[in-house]
Amino acid sequence: MDTLQDNLEPLNRLLRGELSAVETYQQALESVSEQQAVVELERISMEHSQAVSLLREEIRHFGGVADESSGAWGLWAQAVEGTAKVFGTTAALKALKEGEEHGLKEYQAIMNDPDLMPELKSLLTERLQLRQKEHIETLVRCMETLH
Repeated sequence: MDTLQDNLEPLNRLLRGELSAVETYQQALESVSEQQAVVELERISMEHSQAVSLLREEIRHFGGVADESSGAWGLWAQAVEGTAKVFGTTAALKALKEGEEHGLKEYQAIMNDPDLMPELKSLLTERLQLRQKEHIETLVRCMETLH
């Protein structure tokens, strides 16, 4: 990796994913009516918003420029919205779970990067990666309550 921004690109990649997650959950909430699922989706959306703030703060702390949009990940949000409107709550929850699983894989891949600064590894492991796992478990429980 050559420049500071190159070193921080993995964090910006995570940031774009978190921005997309916020968009996705907001759109899914428009289609979900089951009250317990709504409560859980709102909480998860808030946690993704917190992750956005945290990642932006860390990128800026290290002198980088934080991305402002989800970029191509925004297409994922649109796909989830369409799925929820056409196929209902269970399909929306399944799509959200798949997004969380993809996000977890992104976190794990970045954690395995030998060039990642050690101080960032603890942030990613202790806070953000653990949340991804919890989000997946929550979405599974929500799907189970709908059956």
